[in-house]
Amino acid sequence: MMRSVWKARKRLHEHLDKTPLIKSHALSEKSGVPVYLKLETMQPSRSFKLRGAFNFLSVLNKEEKERGVSAFSTGNHGLAVAYAAKQMNIRAMIFVSESVTETKKEALRGSGAELVVIGKSQDEAGAACQKQSRTKGLTIVPPFDHPEIIAGQGTIGLELLEDIPEMEAVVAGLSGGGLLAGIGEAVKHTDPAINVTGISVEKGAAMDESIKVGKPVEIPEHPTYADSLLGGIGLDNQYTFSAIQKYVDTRTRLAETDIAKGMGFLFEHHHLVVEGAAAVGVGALLNGAIRPKGPTAIVVTGAGIDVKSHQEIVGPYLGV
Repeated sequence: MMRSVWKARKRLHEHLDKTPLIKSHALSEKSGVPVYLKLETMQPSRSFKLRGAFNFLSVLNKEEKERGVSAFSTGNHGLAVAYAAKQMNIRAMIFVSESVTETKKEALRGSGAELVVIGKSQDEAGAACQKQSRTKGLTIVPPFDHPEIIAGQGTIGLELLEDIPEMEAVVAGLSGGGLLAGIGEAVKHTDPAINVTGISVEKGAAMDESIKVGKPVEIPEHPTYADSLLGGIGLDNQYTFSAIQKYVDTRTRLAETDIAKGMGFLFEHHHLVVEGAAAVGVGALLNGAIRPKGPTAIVVTGAGIDVKSHQEIVGPYLGV
């Protein structure tokens, strides 16, 4: 897999710039160790998902590219696939559930891809995507459970190692597992002692629950500020479940109030407007769920939120 991450790095160099890494003096002061923020919000599609999407599309053969691709998504994966497909002149059809925010739906509609809103959950949207893709001959771009998606996300780990050679821990949201599977592969290959921490939400921790019981399971989903972390991992999960078992050292779940505090903190101290899923690492540090012992990187994963929704969530935190 590590070889795949390096290959992905070469492919992505043609399409994407390295994302910024900033030191958070406020978080460093609170935790007593250097804390850095990896700003995947600066990707053209505003989330880390673009890495996996570009890498997956890059390895398709000519016939697959001509027929087109599809994806089912809470928004960010769909936006990434739509953006990458447009850049590569590939037809794209994106499926989302009714739970996805209007902001993300509007962004998808404006991306050039065909948007299909169907189902109450992402699992239902995924089933519809699979059925129609078979009928139309489209190649499904998996949101997380595929080696090329994992390798693409793993390039974040390579960038972190280059920018913070003394890094002792990396923290990111945990849902389907593609992000931390890739990052875990990259950083653990270089230094097995680096702690990898995954943050789930209390209202939809499918991967965390699956790891607890020792096999992929389905769980009920409930509305959350971190809607990008919702969705099952698939009962037939082939890659990310075992990778998370192998690479993620620490897991915790976050309540809605802590997600809001993370969002508010990033806005107040760094002028960053991010979605809930992107703030879970900061929220977990603020509430003491994680206690860094050395230089730590927090992946700020995406900015898929409208200004009004952001204000409603962070307003109470800021006293507005």
